[in-house]
Amino acid sequence: MNVEELLDMLEETLEEGTAVPFAAAKRVVDVDRCRDIVDEVRNNLPDELRDSKKIVADREQILKNAQTDADNIIKQAEERARVLVSDKEITKRAQKMAVELVNAAQAQAKKINNASAAYCENILKNSEEVLARSVADIKNTRMNLRSLASRGPHGPQKPNL
Repeated sequence: MNVEELLDMLEETLEEGTAVPFAAAKRVVDVDRCRDIVDEVRNNLPDELRDSKKIVADREQILKNAQTDADNIIKQAEERARVLVSDKEITKRAQKMAVELVNAAQAQAKKINNASAAYCENILKNSEEVLARSVADIKNTRMNLRSLASRGPHGPQKPNL
């Protein structure tokens, strides 16, 4: 039987009941028969109706679970955002430090370059001075040799140089 037929039977049972004196709207009915019909109605209700009743009953729990899930998702998103911001901040600091290191290295290189240029200049100047003295010594020695050669062992002679 379907629910419609069972409801019709329930209505018939109510109509068949004996009227109560002085209360036309009240009747004496077979309670066991009415309970059996109600049980049959419940058993014949579609599964979806029972499921929907269960869902309605579980609605609060479903909403709480959904809210908890939403809160967790928000927390995870906030944490991820903090990590990304932190990573970005670390990257900025690393880039700034890299620029500072490059600038310091360039300054150090310039300082070393200037010091080596000054050292080379000093070495070349000393070498030039030594060579100049050597050239002067060579000239003096040559002049002394000429002078000795022109006097010769017996007197002055003409140089042949």
